[in-house]
Amino acid sequence: MTTAFDPIDLSGRQLANRIALAPMTRSRSYGPSHAPTDAVAEYYGQRASAGLVITEGIQPSVVGQGYPDTPGLHSAEQIAGWRKVTDAVHAKGGTIFAQVMHAGRIGHPDLLPDGLIPVAPSPIAAKGQVYLHDGPKDFVTPHELTSDEIRATIGDFVTAARNAIDAGFDGVELHGANGYLIHQFLADTTNARTDEWGGSVEGRTRFAVEVARAVVAEIGADRTAIRISPGNPLNDIGAESGLEDTYTALVQQFETLGLAYVHVVEYSRELTLVLRKHFSGTLVLNAKTEGPTSPEELKLIEDGVADLVSFGQLFLANPDLPARLKAGGPYNTPDPSTFFGGTEKGFTDYPALAV
Repeated sequence: MTTAFDPIDLSGRQLANRIALAPMTRSRSYGPSHAPTDAVAEYYGQRASAGLVITEGIQPSVVGQGYPDTPGLHSAEQIAGWRKVTDAVHAKGGTIFAQVMHAGRIGHPDLLPDGLIPVAPSPIAAKGQVYLHDGPKDFVTPHELTSDEIRATIGDFVTAARNAIDAGFDGVELHGANGYLIHQFLADTTNARTDEWGGSVEGRTRFAVEVARAVVAEIGADRTAIRISPGNPLNDIGAESGLEDTYTALVQQFETLGLAYVHVVEYSRELTLVLRKHFSGTLVLNAKTEGPTSPEELKLIEDGVADLVSFGQLFLANPDLPARLKAGGPYNTPDPSTFFGGTEKGFTDYPALAV
């Protein structure tokens, strides 16, 4: 029987176990450069015992930023900062993928320079607010991307992927989940286009597929992955219609591209199993649970539902999570007040088990 503690081959890379650090926004890349700091390198290095480390979302361009103090991958200073992170993880034998995340309509002009405003497939404002340094502000109506701008945005993803490889990452996970730009194209609730980038299932999946195809052409399928969250209403995506049709068609195209893995934020076990039938590559699962992903979800690997299971809050608070899972605990308790921004408190000061 395969367990979470068995190694696995990921597109030619031997991972030490089947436990992944899920991407989590930590908002600690301070200053105008939005480059990761030494503390960020320490944070990821502490968690290098994961079979796969996936970073927080990294904006591929200036306009792709959705929150304060999130890191980018579009400048030389940012590449240098990420090189410290990848060196820290590799020094401990880990494998690390950069999650490239364009926030799309989720953001605010106050985060952006030169009069820029957030962009999206359609000029539909998200309900809700974004929290900035000077307080919460309502989301604005985004600029509707033209066809030429869509192609340029795909190019931004490609450049960020190349920058990630130059920074020493083992690969890139495209963020197609949680109500951000790629998800905004996928969902009929946020994509009202009637051109080639909307309307039908083929149209709404086109952007995700074209981004993946372009990144594969740049850095290789073995270094390209994607995260999806079918049915996740986060960031006012709302209730997507035709989930099975849309996401089955999507993963079938990812199958053709030969992606390193597909990372699913689970909506229902039934849909997960349907998608698994249509994608023969590595499936990373962030399981649907009542609370944070727990040690109980390791049985999904034993049952063959997933190849790797990703942990968020539990890994945030337990830098040596694989060892704790194998030992059956104990576990540090995460402190939500330190999740976003701040100092080393709640970031790099969670203790490891005594050796």
